Amino acid sequence: MEEVCKQISAKYPRTSDKFIQYGTAGFRTKGVDLPHVICRMGALAVLRSKLKKASIGVMITASHNPEEDNGVKLVDPMGEMLELAWEKHATTLANVSDFQLVEMVSSIVQQENIDLSAEASVIFARDTRSSSVELSQALQHGIAAMKADFCDFGLLTTPQLHYMVRCRNTAEKYGHPSENGYYTKLANAFIKLRQKLSDTGKYSSEVYIDAANGVGAGKVLELAKHLGESLTINVLNDGTNGKLNHKCGADYVKINQCAPDGLTLKEGMKCASFDGDADRIVYFFQGAGDGKFCLMDGDKIATLVGGYLKSLVAQTGLSLDVGVVQTAYANGSSTKYISQTLKVPVVCVATGVKHLHHRALQFDIGVYFEANGHGTVIFNGDTEARIQQTSTDASVAEAQREASGQLLTVIDLINQTVGDAMSDLLLAELILCSQGWDMAAWRDCYTDLPNRQVKVKVKDRNVIKTTADETQALSPEGLQAGIDNLVAKYCSGRSFVRPSGTEDIVRVYAEADTQENADNLALQVCQLVYDMAAGIGERP
Repeated sequence: MEEVCKQISAKYPRTSDKFIQYGTAGFRTKGVDLPHVICRMGALAVLRSKLKKASIGVMITASHNPEEDNGVKLVDPMGEMLELAWEKHATTLANVSDFQLVEMVSSIVQQENIDLSAEASVIFARDTRSSSVELSQALQHGIAAMKADFCDFGLLTTPQLHYMVRCRNTAEKYGHPSENGYYTKLANAFIKLRQKLSDTGKYSSEVYIDAANGVGAGKVLELAKHLGESLTINVLNDGTNGKLNHKCGADYVKINQCAPDGLTLKEGMKCASFDGDADRIVYFFQGAGDGKFCLMDGDKIATLVGGYLKSLVAQTGLSLDVGVVQTAYANGSSTKYISQTLKVPVVCVATGVKHLHHRALQFDIGVYFEANGHGTVIFNGDTEARIQQTSTDASVAEAQREASGQLLTVIDLINQTVGDAMSDLLLAELILCSQGWDMAAWRDCYTDLPNRQVKVKVKDRNVIKTTADETQALSPEGLQAGIDNLVAKYCSGRSFVRPSGTEDIVRVYAEADTQENADNLALQVCQLVYDMAAGIGERP
């Protein structure tokens, strides 16, 4: 192990004392600060592979961050996020000095009881950032120093790499671990389901994609080739001119409530925005007559998917538990619509994909979406086997067999490993088509409450403690009572605060019956936080 660490430190020494932490999204910081970190993650991925006796994935991306940033995250055997205990290993390994590297690696081996003679396999990919090629070389050096097998997939979206990892570790039962295998699986499922729909009502099969000038641009065009005439995809912000994630992409559209640069929005256009690594999607369009910008975010997608799956499951005759998982950022109207109109159970968890994914595992069919457009559907336990059995069971009604067969095809359309903009695009298009809906019909299912998200700079974010689902403040003492008093003054009022995970700011969310009231509530809660949590700078 000493020789391995010498090779790593000699080629990619730690040149900065800057502390970096592994979180839900892996490591994220300026690309120039990452070579030694990513080289060490190559070695950690090999250790993880030896322990799990499976292929481990590594993705080099910073998702929706600015182009000068980059990052890296490890992908566990079933395409899921890295286990929490290993996030701590990653953080420690990234921050130790070169002299401590041997000791740290040896400590991980001992703690996890890793057999160093075991075989290992790492597969990796990168996004289109200028720093990604160099960082990919650093990763490869770390893997090679450990004398492990690896496969470089080059440019992929993040969800595509997650898909590859799961395919590799399920003996291809999940699909063929190649780009063509990915496109073929999704396209075949979409075309098969689409062909069964004859009366499509107001549905339009043309969509305009804002690809955030990221890796998703080329990949969705490849997907379009496999879809034929079933869906017409027009790609804008494809990276030929604009800058990655600059005034474009799902995050920009969601936060600014406007169309991205590079896309001239006109009445009748159905549009969707990906983020930089294509694991998020939001839809938007221009309202007829009033020209108003209309956003269909992750909450809207969750309602679309939850309602469709509940109806389809009912047709199978199976007793399957369908549920939707949201965070406190979900609009109150969406939660009310899902629970009261669709009659689908809704649970709220802390912000962060890992929390949503974990809770979704507790349903037979768990739908989870963050408001930012990141989400998917998980079919748990023996759910798929039960659906498969019903689809061929001669003792049940033909309609139930057909519905079960349809649900199996829908499962093929979904990338269960992680939020996937391309998979979610096809799922949304299928449901809109089956309902015969245009964008206005989807929007009119329910009306979002006006809301505002703001932040307050504080001396120490750790003075703010919240309940597990982040809807209630536990400290400072009296803060929650103060928020409750303010909320009570507004019709349909709701507000919560939560500390940032990375910087000394407190995030404030407020919603109410009018935009003016939502803004006023947000301002008053910000002032309360500033006064009670040692705010710094000018008082809001």
